[in-house]
Amino acid sequence: DLCRGQIPLKIAPNCESWAGVHVKTADTQMGQVITGKQIVTVPLNGRSYTDLFALQPGVTPVTTSANPNVSSGGAFGSIPVSGSLDPGNFSINGQRESANGFMLNGADVEEGVSMGAAVVPNLDSIAEFRILSSNFDTEYGNYSGGLINVVTKSGTNQFHGDGFEFLRNTDLDARNFFSPSRGQFNQNQFGGTFGGPIRKDKIFFFADYQGTRTVEGLDTGLIPVPSVADRNGDLADHASLLTGMVSGSYWAGLLSQKLGYSVTPGEQYYTPGCSTASQCVFPNAVIPQNAWSVPAQRLLQYIPEPNLGPSIFSTAAFAEHLQDDKGSARVDANTRLGMLSVYYFLDNYALNNPYPVQQGGANLPGFNALSNGQAQLVEVGDTKTLGASAVNEFRFSYLRDANNLGQPQGGVGVSLASQGFVQGPAGIVPGFPKAQGVETVVMNNITFGTNPFSLLQVNNTYEWLDNFSKVMGAHTLKFGAEFHNDSVKQLPDLIANGEFEFFGSATGSDFADFLLGLPSVYSQQSSPAFHELSRYAGLYAQDSWRVRPNLTLNYGLRWDWVRPWSEEYNQISTLIPGEESVKFPGAPLGYVFPGDPGIPSTIAPTPNDDFSPRVGLAYSPKWSSGFLRELTGGPGKTSVRAGFGRFFTAIEGLTVAYPTGNPPYGLTYVSPEPPLFATPFVGAQTGKQYPQQFPVNVPPYNVSPQNPDANVNWSLYT
Repeated sequence: DLCRGQIPLKIAPNCESWAGVHVKTADTQMGQVITGKQIVTVPLNGRSYTDLFALQPGVTPVTTSANPNVSSGGAFGSIPVSGSLDPGNFSINGQRESANGFMLNGADVEEGVSMGAAVVPNLDSIAEFRILSSNFDTEYGNYSGGLINVVTKSGTNQFHGDGFEFLRNTDLDARNFFSPSRGQFNQNQFGGTFGGPIRKDKIFFFADYQGTRTVEGLDTGLIPVPSVADRNGDLADHASLLTGMVSGSYWAGLLSQKLGYSVTPGEQYYTPGCSTASQCVFPNAVIPQNAWSVPAQRLLQYIPEPNLGPSIFSTAAFAEHLQDDKGSARVDANTRLGMLSVYYFLDNYALNNPYPVQQGGANLPGFNALSNGQAQLVEVGDTKTLGASAVNEFRFSYLRDANNLGQPQGGVGVSLASQGFVQGPAGIVPGFPKAQGVETVVMNNITFGTNPFSLLQVNNTYEWLDNFSKVMGAHTLKFGAEFHNDSVKQLPDLIANGEFEFFGSATGSDFADFLLGLPSVYSQQSSPAFHELSRYAGLYAQDSWRVRPNLTLNYGLRWDWVRPWSEEYNQISTLIPGEESVKFPGAPLGYVFPGDPGIPSTIAPTPNDDFSPRVGLAYSPKWSSGFLRELTGGPGKTSVRAGFGRFFTAIEGLTVAYPTGNPPYGLTYVSPEPPLFATPFVGAQTGKQYPQQFPVNVPPYNVSPQNPDANVNWSLYT
């Protein structure tokens, strides 16, 4: 017995020992394996394996892909998995965040536009995952960043299972220090796994389920809003900002009519100490209500009054609701055809977001948006032993990832007329009437209005893969081929009903510009449905040569065929100086389309010479004594690796989003000059009425050099 004071301590007859980290001395690839036991013992908020990427050296644990990407492809960053989980768009070893590959049981599970993970399985179903960060074997291609492969558990000859629930509750939380109230936060994550034999030693099954229910009061933070005096036109607290001058004789005339006294171009809106109309436009920094635009009068109600001090608004009273259900089933059968494996995964989520800022929506209450999605994966594999020294592995998989993002709900149904907007050619013609509602208004600190960006996106990926391995003495030869077909359908609503931006470009104060009805810019877009396509193929051969028991040399060659993205109906365009379009006679010189002479259907030519030689060396020192043993830890404790390789990466689908939505296949209208709020197609400075360009008449799919379209009115776009 061992004693400390009067308390006897006994050495336990059975105890667990830790043998340290296992070093792979024959593997030339750089990467870390994280086991299922390690995954479930780490407390992960949200239960996503992608949150563990930062454990790997070389992974930058932050991303810029979550930031909105405002383009003709949408105001969207990477798409959160299951409604809220990180898709893993991290930079690995300095490569682009879109240069990583994601596999589940060897199947491609990558979302093709932003190139993040489309599937994040239940943590309890994961046996292990590995991040290959550099110097991949030639077996892997199409990625130059990291390669993440998740392997799920399979059944055994014993029945095993588990159940779990993780709870977060408002009663366990404190109030945000900067918030006037404690927001609601109730989250339940529950589920379990179960697996075992169907036929002993022959057929096994494994199934899992996880449900997530979250109600979280989102804190707006401290938002500067107009004070009570501001809302009555008294901008004394903004007086220092009112440095602008009246621009344009047309606007000066309108102001003169509204105010009842003369206003001249170039006159200061306000100067320090101004108390009469002879000194400035707005004496005492007060904008009379008869000078307010009608839309400003009608829309002011959607800006909340301050509740923290004279000009700050903050609340956590409006909750985000998330419901997510995911599960999978796997069956493995040992047959005369080999080890057959069938895996199916399903994930459904629904998200109600009170502040859809990632889609360019409001940061003020009342304008929530709905998102929902479904991810499905079907995978069939056959691993067949051919004699004592050869193995063939075949896999087929199909991934479908559908997301309906940012569908507006709050503010929908409010007519344009009730908001004070003029009907007709000078006014707004809604491009998406179903979502017509409160017009989107963007100011320096606040955004309100019906969510202006929404996107229905459906990804379909088919993949075929075959690997053959044979051991010949000290050599392990491996050959293989891979092909996958990627298609993405996008139906975007990109500010189809218009958006106004007020940045203070007229008076110096964004709120003063709002009251007067002087937007800095008005924009509106129109985009039809797009059908994006890409394909990939790869061939490889490699040899792993065990030169000595402690020295391994891997070398091989890979060929990648990466077909850039295209649009199925050629609804994209490009610029080639001096070229004249045959498909669209009359198009501006240099503005051409797929199908025109020399213009491929893809956004770039498809190379056929992407060969990737790779070589890797793994050496494990065998020093067993002296200083070198102390330095390396002894035989089998240290591995020294070196390698060289050439890698080609997949082209993200986002690249084809930029040349889509351009005339005549859509339009992005930006007011040529600051417009009038009520009539955004009339310039405030000049009074010029610009052509109404909506709705956009998109050409039919069958336009070609043999069937040209000469009816496009290009004067609308030039």
